Amino acid sequence: MRVGGRLRHAPMSYDQRHPMILPEKHPLTNLIMIYYHQKLLHAGPQLMIAVVRERFWPLRIKSIARRVVHSCISCFRCKPKVLEQLMGELPPERVTPTFPFLRTGVDYCGPFYYRVTKRSAAIKCYVAVFVYLVTKALHLECVTDLTSDAFIAALKRFTSRKGIPELIECDNGLNFQGAQIELEELARLFRSQQHQNFVIRSFRSIPPRSPNFGGLWKAAVKSMKKHLRCTIGNVVLYHDAFLTLLTQIESCLNSRPLTLLCSDPNDVEVHTPGHFLIHRSLKAIPEPSTEDIPFNRLSRWQQTPEYVRKIWKQWQSEYLSGLQPRTRWTMERDNIKIGTMVLIKEDNQPPLKWKYGRITAIFKGSDHHIRVVTVRTAQGEYRRSISKICVLPIQQSDSPVREDKHQGGK
Repeated sequence: MRVGGRLRHAPMSYDQRHPMILPEKHPLTNLIMIYYHQKLLHAGPQLMIAVVRERFWPLRIKSIARRVVHSCISCFRCKPKVLEQLMGELPPERVTPTFPFLRTGVDYCGPFYYRVTKRSAAIKCYVAVFVYLVTKALHLECVTDLTSDAFIAALKRFTSRKGIPELIECDNGLNFQGAQIELEELARLFRSQQHQNFVIRSFRSIPPRSPNFGGLWKAAVKSMKKHLRCTIGNVVLYHDAFLTLLTQIESCLNSRPLTLLCSDPNDVEVHTPGHFLIHRSLKAIPEPSTEDIPFNRLSRWQQTPEYVRKIWKQWQSEYLSGLQPRTRWTMERDNIKIGTMVLIKEDNQPPLKWKYGRITAIFKGSDHHIRVVTVRTAQGEYRRSISKICVLPIQQSDSPVREDKHQGGK
């Protein structure tokens, strides 16, 4: 069967005037489209349609052309698409009121430079950013280098001022891993309950190369660098001036409002992370609730904890409720399965050099959605988040497109 049309008198060949009609789902139609796609050097849908219709007239040719281009491994490798999943629920350490910095995230930023004297050379340094996971309060420490010893020294200065945290979250930097090993050895030495309060009980790392899992302290690093860049730019300060500037930046970031301003023009007070750093006690005595007693009837020693309780109550009603909506990744996706062939996204390499891999293990969150997987490649196994994974559009075994995968891998 051929197309009739109105081109009988056109100066064209017979096949061009009356192209052969092909059914949409027939294997021959798919093979013809794949043949022209590869002959035209992996052309897009529009060029494929124009060339194929010079001889054939497949029904619903636009959907067939898009399907062939989408299932081509070579085209996918030139423009891969990473996986997405529904934005996860906030963990307990983000929504449970605790003492300041009891649950902390840490990250490094830099390098920065300072001078000791006027004629001395510039010395490289880094800044460790400690973030209180509940209220986003910050603590900044200047660090000399990226070694584990330097981080442990900064951690000692931090705990001396803010207390020992029970949880520290960080990325997979070698300095953090080395410090984690030393702190675990220290925890084994102090096995008695009396000394457990003086060691860090948990040191948690996010999946490798997954900065979105540590978005809270990554955002704090971005804010800190913005203040530093806007104040001094490329100027190299003396060491004491640099430390003074860090403390001033810490004060500015801890003064950011957590909740929206009140609509009442006479009420100008806002709640900031700095509010939660006041009246902090490392060993607080349990006290009865005074919620039902008027504030003017409370004694002086009762007014202080009542003030703190009101702050936490407003934090729960205004700030915590503001975390309810999902700002990104609002749709549920199908969970990836074991055995799926994927590409591993590398930030410093072009897509054509990304490694092939196969999913060997999956890790489900509390909502049963998969956001972290283990991928086996020719070089070994890696744990990655799905934001670094691109699922290959694998065809059936009788499709010629599978041959491009092996050629591309070589």
